[in-house]
Amino acid sequence: MKGNRLSATRQRIKYVVADWLTGSVAFFIFNIFRYYLLAAHIAPASGLWHYVFSTKLVMEEIFAPFLMLGVNWLSGYYNQPFGKSRLQELLTTVFSALVNTTLIYLILLINDQTGRRIINYEMILMLFALMFVPGYIARLFLTLNALRHFRFHQWEFKALIIGNTKVGRKTADNLVREPSRVGYQIVGFVNIPGETPLQGGENVYDLDSIKEVCASKDIDQLIIAPDSYNEEKVLGLLYKLFPLDVPIKISPDIFSFVTSAIRLKDIYGEPFVDLTTPSLTEASKNIKRFTDTVSSAVALVVLSPVLLWLAFLVKRSSPGPIIYSQERIGLKQKPFKIYKFRTMRTDAEKDGPRLSGDSDSRITPVGKFLRKYRLDELPQFWNVLKGDMSIVGPRPERAFFIEQIVKKAPYYVLVNQVRPGITSWGMVKYGYASTVDQMVERTRYDLIYMANMSLYVDMKILIYTVKTVVTGKGV
Repeated sequence: MKGNRLSATRQRIKYVVADWLTGSVAFFIFNIFRYYLLAAHIAPASGLWHYVFSTKLVMEEIFAPFLMLGVNWLSGYYNQPFGKSRLQELLTTVFSALVNTTLIYLILLINDQTGRRIINYEMILMLFALMFVPGYIARLFLTLNALRHFRFHQWEFKALIIGNTKVGRKTADNLVREPSRVGYQIVGFVNIPGETPLQGGENVYDLDSIKEVCASKDIDQLIIAPDSYNEEKVLGLLYKLFPLDVPIKISPDIFSFVTSAIRLKDIYGEPFVDLTTPSLTEASKNIKRFTDTVSSAVALVVLSPVLLWLAFLVKRSSPGPIIYSQERIGLKQKPFKIYKFRTMRTDAEKDGPRLSGDSDSRITPVGKFLRKYRLDELPQFWNVLKGDMSIVGPRPERAFFIEQIVKKAPYYVLVNQVRPGITSWGMVKYGYASTVDQMVERTRYDLIYMANMSLYVDMKILIYTVKTVVTGKGV
């Protein structure tokens, strides 16, 4: 992993530097054009260079490129530095140039009004052209250069094939032989329990040793290639592979749970699906994370009086800490500490982990009020700010209950593709679960959400959550 991840970082830095340089030069050239266009109305009589290097213009020339980089990041362009589609690159660059042009005009140029619309149109068109053309040429150069490195196998992704049968070997041959936007180096094969492995050959490993293999061999991708397409088998493999934090790919014809919302990215090579990537565009992923961060920071500040009042109520209601923390399982099965206002007695789980119901005697009087209006969840905005959670996403569970859920519903492992959330469609439609069977039922809503993830769906869930809080239907 280390070698190619460093290469991916370097490639990402190249794109960022190229965008910053072309953006800076483009905006400087635009200011020269701006001077001559507005000379008769706004520009000072002292001349071009005095105008271009005035304090106001210099500040704009410093600010504008960083604004452009922010928009470019939100567009998702930097997320995947390798294997880019040139058509998608063109469309993304056009979109970013349009947004950057609009923002720069509204923020920096709106006061450059002459009363003549044609001048405003000329400014906008020139700004867009300068934002798009140099930026796209620089990006295309870097992308074609990366493709050349992959084509001549100067750069390769180290892949480990999960499957050591004829199917796995054929998959490896296809990856090496078929043309693609990236190149692969097959590091080895992993025996799948229950399958009859091919005898002989080097670099064959057991599934139990895969963590050490990934670390020692710097594995970039895991490719699942079982000899038979069985959902329970593949989901069991995912349960073991998600914690490795390595992209996991699989053939799209294996089973419906995984392929219900796939997007084909590489029409030239093997059409593998990345199971560690949710069904969101790269732009939507970044916008979702950005809005999560900003919204949670604002919520913690604006709601601070409410949080203090609720803390006082909890402290007064019963002995024990105000905030209750508990280990939950999050993105890629990574454990994290979730924070809530304490709603139960401190000895609530003296006999071991237990789910709670509507009439649970362990819940304090204030706890019932908090749970009814979902106010006990408010401290989780801190989890969102830290990056452990999202505002909308499947609810995180404890490892103790996940093991029981997976036995009944192996497809539960798929929720680990995304960050868990403060609220979810499962919580809105189903509410709190008091048994493992109810948790399984609620999981179905979360899987449907994941197959239809979008910022629009998130907004609908948030509206329903507010309705639930206001009407007190949280229990």
